[in-house]
Amino acid sequence: MSSPTIQGLAAAPGIAVGPLWIHRPEGVVIERGPARDPAEEWRRVRRSIERSRAQLVELGGLALARVGPVEAAIFEAHQMFLDDEEFINAIRTGIDGKSLTAEAAIEDAVTVYADMLLALDDEYFRARAADLRDVGLRLIRNASGGEAVTHTLSQPSIIVADDLSPSDTIQFDRQFVLGLCTARGGPTSHVAILSRGMGVPAIVSARFDPDALAEGTLAVLDGEAGTLTLEPDQEEINAAQQRRGQWLSARALAQSVAHEPAVTTDGVRAEIVANIGNQRDALSAIDNGAEGVGLFRTEFLFMDRDDLPTEEEQVASYAEIARLMAGRPLVARMLDIGGDKPVPYLGIEHEDNPFLGWRAIRMLDGREDIYLTQFRALLRACAPTPDFRPDLRIMLPMVSTMLEIERGRALFDRARQQLRDEGLPQAEHVQFGIMVEVPSAALLAHHFARHVDFFSIGTNDLTQYTLAVDRGNARVVSLASPFSPAVLRLIAMTIDAAHAHGKWCGLCGELGGDVMATPLLLGMGLDEFSMSPSAIPAVKARVRALSQADCRAIAAHALSLATNREVTDYLGGL
Repeated sequence: MSSPTIQGLAAAPGIAVGPLWIHRPEGVVIERGPARDPAEEWRRVRRSIERSRAQLVELGGLALARVGPVEAAIFEAHQMFLDDEEFINAIRTGIDGKSLTAEAAIEDAVTVYADMLLALDDEYFRARAADLRDVGLRLIRNASGGEAVTHTLSQPSIIVADDLSPSDTIQFDRQFVLGLCTARGGPTSHVAILSRGMGVPAIVSARFDPDALAEGTLAVLDGEAGTLTLEPDQEEINAAQQRRGQWLSARALAQSVAHEPAVTTDGVRAEIVANIGNQRDALSAIDNGAEGVGLFRTEFLFMDRDDLPTEEEQVASYAEIARLMAGRPLVARMLDIGGDKPVPYLGIEHEDNPFLGWRAIRMLDGREDIYLTQFRALLRACAPTPDFRPDLRIMLPMVSTMLEIERGRALFDRARQQLRDEGLPQAEHVQFGIMVEVPSAALLAHHFARHVDFFSIGTNDLTQYTLAVDRGNARVVSLASPFSPAVLRLIAMTIDAAHAHGKWCGLCGELGGDVMATPLLLGMGLDEFSMSPSAIPAVKARVRALSQADCRAIAAHALSLATNREVTDYLGGL
């Protein structure tokens, strides 16, 4: 009889064997009655902000010492919430306008802004809601004069929790953390980022009730399969220990050769690049051996502000990242924003279904000025100099029709002509492509390929739209598998269409960084794999162990299967 197993989503690779330790954070009681002295409540908020800032600086230093600069940047991002005027003003409005206590005003402001983040159609932004709640809890505790409870581990354990904040995670003594398992969160949450940086296997969105688990229960956590096996027998323990040793050896070897190219055993080179959103991500990409950037999320510059960034602001930001890339390919995604994202200054109206509404490339209908300015900024930021020759590639998001490509290309050509007329230097030989994240784009890829230089497949959205599954809905998230045969066929169709017209095809969804998918994607003929920086060493190592000839047979068989489970069982057994 097999041991009971809890299924979740893979967040960080590896195997852990050990007892469970249940994390039960202390709750905070908030007085909701009317405040007697609003001025004093606001003073308490200000004191709380300053104390919270000092604590986050300390945590950042701790993260830098224990993990590294990328993970330390999480706490710099937390400090940004404390500097967000709109968020802080919302707290003050609750005090002055509603006579709320400091704690209640903070709680209400956090709820409003966290709900806005959760409404986004980008998993990265949704994950930031947990960070905001972490900051909010810190503010409330400091406003009330309470002290954060430090939870200590006395022995190496697998930590299980309903959820874990970055603050909790970084304070655990690394020598006692064997693995992490949470009922909430996603693969792009900061807990997932921290666990990967710490080299700790982790699973998230696991289906369990922490209160139903007994502390000290022996378990095996598999960060690749996304499983937590309870009370394993001796045979299962021995097998897990052997796999753990193999994983540790393979990880050390992959990291040692991360900067070497990824070439298959039969001489085919795969381009391994990174998904980034800012300068810190770019530095992490380079540190992990990225050969360029396959997805630069430019919308980060447009969030958390009261007005559009100027062309000069954009030029400065894009140029910094281009210089960090030092001539490596830089694929910039045009602004992917709209009715599903909290950008009040755009005056976007409420939509019943913003994920299918006025967003991304569809904003050309009414706000083409935004894209025109962004085209100009990207072109100017990547203008060559004697010591600086960027490789700029620009792509349009959420394309579903030929008209959108034609309109986007016409606007790009207009930006180029304007810069020529104004005598301003601009990038040379820019590649122009599209994201394939809507089924209609994959189905029409043979037509689209004639009008673009490349495709980049966004498997996160392609999966969501193909299977009609909201990736943010915990009740159906298990259905949102990129290993669905329907999704895989659309991917193969897109790659084939690109190659038939002499164009290249990349992939920048989470699937690109999944080593189980590497032979499948190689066999399909994928040219460029883009992923989170931390996944690069392992994917490069996986490529080097494969031959493309064998991978073609693997892909052909996988594409003949009928269910997600058949595909993952087959690939997992290779």
